[in-house]
Amino acid sequence: MKILIVDEMHPSLFPMLDQAGLLYRYEPTFKRPQILSHIAEYQGLIIRSKTVIDEEVLQHAPLLRFVARAGAGLDLIDLEAVQQRNVQVFAANEGNRDAVAEHVVGMLLGLFANIVKADREVRQGIWDREGNRGIELMGKTVGLIGYGFNGSATARRLSGFGCRVLAYDKYLVNYGDNYAQESSLEEIMEQADVISLHVPLTAETRLMINDDFVANVARPFFLLNIARGEIVNMETIVKGLESGKIRGACLDVLENEKLSTLTPEQQKSFEYLCNSSRVILTPHVAGWTQESYAKINEALVNQITASLSVEK
Repeated sequence: MKILIVDEMHPSLFPMLDQAGLLYRYEPTFKRPQILSHIAEYQGLIIRSKTVIDEEVLQHAPLLRFVARAGAGLDLIDLEAVQQRNVQVFAANEGNRDAVAEHVVGMLLGLFANIVKADREVRQGIWDREGNRGIELMGKTVGLIGYGFNGSATARRLSGFGCRVLAYDKYLVNYGDNYAQESSLEEIMEQADVISLHVPLTAETRLMINDDFVANVARPFFLLNIARGEIVNMETIVKGLESGKIRGACLDVLENEKLSTLTPEQQKSFEYLCNSSRVILTPHVAGWTQESYAKINEALVNQITASLSVEK
């Protein structure tokens, strides 16, 4: 078993691979042409966020047995193509669940208590107590769309704040627990004060949050997206904020995160979000903590070694 690693990884990965007896070549600076010219001799491929695995890559990898992504989500991988070649796919979705859940709570508290807004004002010599009167998480109904590792970890935290948590997951059954009530999407849209997204980016979820979705939510609500930016139409957020249907937004991800390539329409929406006191923005770091780096690697190596053990 020879593994090619083509993205930058936390150094905790390498002793784990050594201990598992796996041979690897670490080439974090490899670009696509170099990957295509070297992949033929490897049975395993580990990627992070820069490398897209598509039909072209797979055609150059006749020995490939698995692709492992050191992170959550598989939108970089052509799942149909790898399945046709019986190539296994691993992702460390559970590795950053604690980081994501804490980030959600931090963003919500920051928005509800006007912490970011007030901090900016005080630094400018503005001491406005009444203008920064906050609201409480206690008693709010939070709807989680997606109840996998990140959704369930978020529910656990929010229940500690006295929230009523509703969870919808199209691909699970009987998943209600002590922290969240199994619900339909319609129930969330009827009852939630806060809607938080915890789903992968797929053809089905792309631009899931659009004008029609917002219009069909029963009451003004707060929106959180710490999943994938392309799930939410950026202009829809602006329209919702302008109309009051969206009371505030916490966005760790954006529809287009390559800010130098924003279309004129996206640029206009982005500037609105940047200038709104009802929006908190972070640069796709909800799952990025010092601890999650190591947890992701551990989860990934455990999956790889478990699979190889089964094959033996």
